[in-house]
Amino acid sequence: MPDPDAGLPCAERLACDGQQLTFGTSSYGKPFAQVDEMPNPISFNVSHGGSHGLIAVAPHGRLGVDIEERTSRDDLKSLSDAVLGPNEEREFALLRGNRRTHFFFRMWTMKEALIKALGVGFSQDPAKFEVPLAVRRGAKTGMHRFPNLPQTEWRVDDLGTGDFAAAVAIEASPRRSQMSSE
Repeated sequence: MPDPDAGLPCAERLACDGQQLTFGTSSYGKPFAQVDEMPNPISFNVSHGGSHGLIAVAPHGRLGVDIEERTSRDDLKSLSDAVLGPNEEREFALLRGNRRTHFFFRMWTMKEALIKALGVGFSQDPAKFEVPLAVRRGAKTGMHRFPNLPQTEWRVDDLGTGDFAAAVAIEASPRRSQMSSE
């Protein structure tokens, strides 16, 4: 169903004037909107990489985004050791050249979007969870549950192109009582 507030300025969408709207950050640095100094359920996230940027807004539920330019790197293997889970690492080892770079940055942006949505920074080790198998095999969307938080499901979407990898993750069944300020 289309959002009836789509296209409205943020302050109108939140039923406040611009002076009532402020921003705070969680203990892990994730920004959240406040109206009259009270956390608001609207969720947003921002990322930039090279000459690309990505901003996402959702009316409720935790949200995270990431964008990275796909560039060859000499340290890709050491980065993969720190980021990829065991199955992802095996898949990565079978790839060469641009396919290897493409796979790494696709996994990285999805993992970072999920971590940013969760809102706990890198206290959530990206090597301790894996991107859904269907997404690793090419699907544009998948559902994810963190092993240590199986009660919450997350939708992760691949927004990448040949030039950049990008992903958005959003809580699939947001708990309306939970604010983004966790």
